[in-house]
Amino acid sequence: KVNVEVRRMGGGFGGKETQAAPLACIASLLAHHTKRPVKYRMSRGDDMIMTGKRHAFQNDYKVGFNEQGLIQGAVINVAGQCGNSPDLSDAIVDRAMFHSDNAYYLNNATITGYRCKTHTVSATAYRGFGGPQGVITAELMMDDIARHLGEDPLTIRKRNLYGVKHDSMRLEDGSIDPRNETHYGQTVEQEVLPELISQLEESSEYWKRREEIKQFNANSAFLKKGLALTPVKFGISFTVQFLNQAGALVHVYTDGSIQVNHGGTEMGQGLYVKVAQVVANEFQVDLDTIQVTATRTDKVSNTSPTAASSGSDLNGMAARDACLRIKAGMIKYAAELNGTSEDKIRFESNHVVAVKADGEEVWTPFAEFTQNAYTARVPLFSSGHYQTPKIHYDRN
Repeated sequence: KVNVEVRRMGGGFGGKETQAAPLACIASLLAHHTKRPVKYRMSRGDDMIMTGKRHAFQNDYKVGFNEQGLIQGAVINVAGQCGNSPDLSDAIVDRAMFHSDNAYYLNNATITGYRCKTHTVSATAYRGFGGPQGVITAELMMDDIARHLGEDPLTIRKRNLYGVKHDSMRLEDGSIDPRNETHYGQTVEQEVLPELISQLEESSEYWKRREEIKQFNANSAFLKKGLALTPVKFGISFTVQFLNQAGALVHVYTDGSIQVNHGGTEMGQGLYVKVAQVVANEFQVDLDTIQVTATRTDKVSNTSPTAASSGSDLNGMAARDACLRIKAGMIKYAAELNGTSEDKIRFESNHVVAVKADGEEVWTPFAEFTQNAYTARVPLFSSGHYQTPKIHYDRN
């Protein structure tokens, strides 16, 4: 009997995920006793003191590498300072452990995560969710290896990227180690970083600028400059498998306008626009004909959090699924109407286009077509659902 509606939130990216709960409990308690609506608003000062921030981490590592700077093994410890309650610290330290390799093949690695209870305010979810705290450890390793060998850090980074093949890594059977499995057992399938970095290295004139900086630093006693080209590998999903799903509801109206509702919340990241773009692309209509309505529990139920960098992927694909279901009925109707096959129907430039047997193309404005389809009792609404494929997490 309670419907929850969220039009938009202020920017925050994580801080509101759990730490609004105590305030909601206090407001609920007061509302229960006074039998009146209660609004709880903290002063900014109290908010800054009481609300948790990003986890501070203390990390250390030992790394073994050969004369080329290729990592042979690593022992890494990441310790998250969690504050006085668990909050989401368990999953945040997990992610710091996952990202301690960043974009590099660690070979034989042992990574240990510690959740440290402290007497300070409870730390909480923030954008990156432990990822940046792990990534920086991998980047420090690259810099340390480069200093030890007297190489440029970019050279060491490129050599250690996932999927880069090296003759020095030949196995006993003569094959070269593919160097594409993470320390948590996932195979990196899309090895795009070597090519991408090569392009950026050239377009940014990295080596020319590096030499200029060396010259500047040699002649400047106090002011020093630096330069880095740093890759990032970032996993976008929930470790809780069932959260990697989303639902959506799409309505096409007889004037050609389209209404979309989905399970994601808008907090300044542009999610509503992105989902609208997916729908506009699927029907090949102008973006201004799409209206995304407030997230509501009576329209799309059992929603996953808008988190884990997955909001656009999950909700966009759920909306697309709904569009495809509607389009299937529209395409069938258009084919019957024009005496052609369904594969001869396409959506293009705010029109539904049918190619007849003699090659003639019939272009019907999208709004006119939807009116005709409604008259012919073609369903112009549908729900959609998406679940991320090939994803699981075995904690053991």
